[in-house]
Amino acid sequence: MKVYIVGAGPGDPDLITVKGLKLLEQADVVLYTDSLVSEELVSRANPQAEIMQSSGMALEEIVAVMVERVRQHKTVVRLHTGDPSVYGAIMEQIVLLKQAGIEVEIVPGVSSVFAAAAALNAELTVPDLTQTLILTRAEGRTPVPEREKLRELAAHHCTLALFLSATLTKKVVKELLEAGWSEETPVAVVQRASWPDQVMVRTTLRHLDAEMGKHGIRSHAMILAGWALDPELHDKGEYRSKLYDKTFTHGYRKGVSAP
Repeated sequence: MKVYIVGAGPGDPDLITVKGLKLLEQADVVLYTDSLVSEELVSRANPQAEIMQSSGMALEEIVAVMVERVRQHKTVVRLHTGDPSVYGAIMEQIVLLKQAGIEVEIVPGVSSVFAAAAALNAELTVPDLTQTLILTRAEGRTPVPEREKLRELAAHHCTLALFLSATLTKKVVKELLEAGWSEETPVAVVQRASWPDQVMVRTTLRHLDAEMGKHGIRSHAMILAGWALDPELHDKGEYRSKLYDKTFTHGYRKGVSAP
């Protein structure tokens, strides 16, 4: 007996994985986060499937439904936005399902952080500039461990991807400045990445809070910060990897000596 937790992707219904779509088309029961998952994607489910929305349900109700349907020998798909492993609140579901003797299989999905980067035509790990990406969020109603305070993470001066932080930009700016970031550090915000009503804002740390207010962005937004987001990088062309350097030898190609 098994429940499939499937990543629906960031919004565009075509960004679900092939495996995820096959499960959706075969499922007897689909339980989805209706506040975040595309209705167009849900419409691709098995026409005979029982479709249930979970936004108004508490954890115990959601799990009880899945347990009951699985015990009726039905294929159950729990459809989550983005990738379930990042801020998906899936562990608490898995714990209760396992207590009920039900296995879980997770099918990964495209996270909003990568949909946002794609929308911006950005590489988040630019050679010789930054090779680290930190996925995190600003502290709001849900606390974060002391060692994971934003100013502590920002001290690495790498690329930051901030989930669930659209209403906390004053705090974001304050903590990044305390970590030694320049006010001119490039920042990009993508609201509802890959959806038809997607909004993109390019700004700097100095103007981030004002730009968020100007565009009325308070939810469903990915904040990307760091010099990898510099819009002029495409023009400069000064950062290159070793992978395609003609002088660099690797297992598939012998490099040539520089003149």
